[in-house]
Amino acid sequence: MADVDKATDGPTVEDRDAWDYHNLPDYDTEFYSQADIDAFAAALSAPEISPSEEDLTNPNRSQVEFITALNDWKPVHQSVKGQQNGPYANRKGKRRKKPRRGKDETREGWTYGLVKYPLLFFVLGWLLFLGVAYMLTRFYIYAYERYVTWRGKRDRLRKSLRKSVSYEDWVEGAKELDKYLGSDAFKDQDEYAYYDDRTIRRARDRMRKARRQAEKEEHGPRNRIGGQRAVDVMVELAEDCIKHNFAGFENPRLYCETYYGTKTLVQDYIDEMSTSLKFLFASGQLTREEKRSLTKHLGTNFGRTALCLSGGAAFAYYHAGIAKALLDANLLPKIITGTSGGALVAAVLATRTDEELKKLLVPALAYRITACSDPLTVWLPRWWKTGARFDNVDWAKRCSWFCRGSMTFLEAYQRTGRILNVTCVPSDPHSPTILANYLTAPDCVIWSAVLASAAVPGILNPVVLMKKNRDGKLEPFSFGHKWKDGSLRTDIPLKALNLHFNVNFPIVSQVNPHINLFFFSSRGTVGRPVTHRRGRGWRGGFLGSAIEQYIKLDLTKWLKVLRHLELLPRPLGQDWSEIWLQRFSGIITIWPKSLLSDFYYILSDPTMQRLARMIHAGQLAAWPKLKFISNRMAIEKVIEDARIATRPSSLPAASETNQPREKRLRNVISEEDLEQLLAHARNNNGVVDVESLADLDTATITQQQALPRQRNVRHRQPDGSASPSIEAARAKSPSIGTRLTSWFSPRHSSTASPTKAMSSAGSSATDLRKQASPERRRSNVFEEFKRQSQVFFDDEELGSEEERSGENGKEVAPFEDGEGHDEETGSEVASEGESVVDE
Repeated sequence: MADVDKATDGPTVEDRDAWDYHNLPDYDTEFYSQADIDAFAAALSAPEISPSEEDLTNPNRSQVEFITALNDWKPVHQSVKGQQNGPYANRKGKRRKKPRRGKDETREGWTYGLVKYPLLFFVLGWLLFLGVAYMLTRFYIYAYERYVTWRGKRDRLRKSLRKSVSYEDWVEGAKELDKYLGSDAFKDQDEYAYYDDRTIRRARDRMRKARRQAEKEEHGPRNRIGGQRAVDVMVELAEDCIKHNFAGFENPRLYCETYYGTKTLVQDYIDEMSTSLKFLFASGQLTREEKRSLTKHLGTNFGRTALCLSGGAAFAYYHAGIAKALLDANLLPKIITGTSGGALVAAVLATRTDEELKKLLVPALAYRITACSDPLTVWLPRWWKTGARFDNVDWAKRCSWFCRGSMTFLEAYQRTGRILNVTCVPSDPHSPTILANYLTAPDCVIWSAVLASAAVPGILNPVVLMKKNRDGKLEPFSFGHKWKDGSLRTDIPLKALNLHFNVNFPIVSQVNPHINLFFFSSRGTVGRPVTHRRGRGWRGGFLGSAIEQYIKLDLTKWLKVLRHLELLPRPLGQDWSEIWLQRFSGIITIWPKSLLSDFYYILSDPTMQRLARMIHAGQLAAWPKLKFISNRMAIEKVIEDARIATRPSSLPAASETNQPREKRLRNVISEEDLEQLLAHARNNNGVVDVESLADLDTATITQQQALPRQRNVRHRQPDGSASPSIEAARAKSPSIGTRLTSWFSPRHSSTASPTKAMSSAGSSATDLRKQASPERRRSNVFEEFKRQSQVFFDDEELGSEEERSGENGKEVAPFEDGEGHDEETGSEVASEGESVVDE
């Protein structure tokens, strides 16, 4: 529930400050770089199917003009007058059109060609009939509910509920409506067919008993229970009971028969598990390693929550209201995915902090939404010439503000700690889609992925994804292939989210207009029960719901027939069957109430008044789901906070830096040592006198650390060369011969070793540690060989199954992140030979 003291709530749509665009963060800042836009334009103009490199570099080749498709509407192969030969010439020598399907896709046999079009027209006609019947059925159900179900006091309470302007007001109205409908009896009764109440009660009672005993043993005598400490019993119970939908306690049906709340037993179970987990992770009876191991087990079993924003053109601005409701209640998940129009809103959420979002998700945001501002006299000739209403390069400039310039997925994760995912579909109908995020495409520029995910054929031509190089320049991603709208094939990428981030609790905000019409919950949904027969009936009666369900299933069946028999043509080279046959819902599905006028403005920029209505409608749709989400996040947040708290000190938090991975401080040595080295380097113009670090005054270092710092900025001259201080430090660096000679020389004492000034950019992290602690040096090459040979034997510290550690015992590469990458921090793991980046 949102904080009572408004600690997390942002301004409402009725606040005057929410309508002043001057209060928007960076409202007058243009983040895009002209060099990046030029690189994007050059990548778009490059031919996608180019000749071989040998042909291009051959000086004797004939002058041939290579032409790519003008747009989706004009293919490369066009009729050529007078050409009588070729693969597409018929028996009379006349040119015929190239088939839409390739040679391998074309079905052989005279029966396919004979039956294809008659069967296609029959199926399309039957689909049209079913569509009309479905609309009539839905109209009947609406009339039944309006004039039979919603009457009298319940209708007045429902209208007052829809007029709520804050979540607190909505909760009061929901409780009053539940009380009138008699839903309190449902909450107090433990038995219910959709969960195991006996197991839930037993788990709650045992956990409560063990917690109370452990609290007594925390600072007093320990009385073992069956030979075990009470805290050990709690750990076992947590690993047994903290699982996704354990005994059905996360079944959405538990929240579908009341407007607010669920079974009292389920609520007690969630509160007890949350309290017990907080005690476990704060208890001194468990070691840090035990706590971290427990967080890994619980995190894997319980899973993670993700917010999935669908496409829908201008309907996507309803997502802003849903995100605002979650943000105000402090329930915004860290994993966010967006497709098409939803990708733009997801980019805003993932590149801004909470404080910035509170000021952005307001009606004044319409001041910066200008993507559709071109008049008819501009976009109509463009559409006639290029086949697309909007210009790719112009949209790249406008979109960069929402993505804070050419920020990559990895940089966004490091800035906010949120994981952004954008679905993109390749132009080839058979190539797999990509879910771009900081793991699959860390260097990919966000605004290019947003444009690709919104490239609906006829609206925006396919675009090229861009990536950022180490020098900050942009170049084409994935060989310059073209990408299209993600909603065409994967609007809600649930499988990919589960694969990459263990997401098993998706919250779907669905606003697609062609899908929203078919969303219907015959038995009610979370926070919106069926009021007919006090929650025990069907919407529109059983017959109405049965007819609606039958027609919808029949529509799905015939759409699958079209797809599997390959009867549908491919306009613009795209298979359009998936826009109805993919999964569009999650465990929680939110669909805001739209208006008919939204279809008229589907390709228009919203005004402040329309955006304010859409934000409020999104909030009204999200508020009934917040209780279910808060119960889920109550346990998930405890686990995630404990995992951050038990993280080794060498793994900095993801929000500590917003620099690319090649410019980050490597986590080879401890954070404290790095701070001392950096503080000492600032006093010596970038030169580190390593052996004198032990004499540094701690107070001086602390004072230096408090000064404003610009981390990871390389000192470069205007011509690109290193600064004089860096060059001087490199000149003082010992040669490779000196380093090799020292291997065969006896151990130097700390007093006899000369002072060696080294640049932090020109020395490796291991060298810095060795010079900072001379007594840890290897005496000669034979001892070094002996040390290296230890890898052939078992090492208890390095062989732990719970942690994968590097040479220095620092944890690297958790199991969920792939080799050499930490999902919790987004940081790369440096090897011994990698250098510390200079400051």
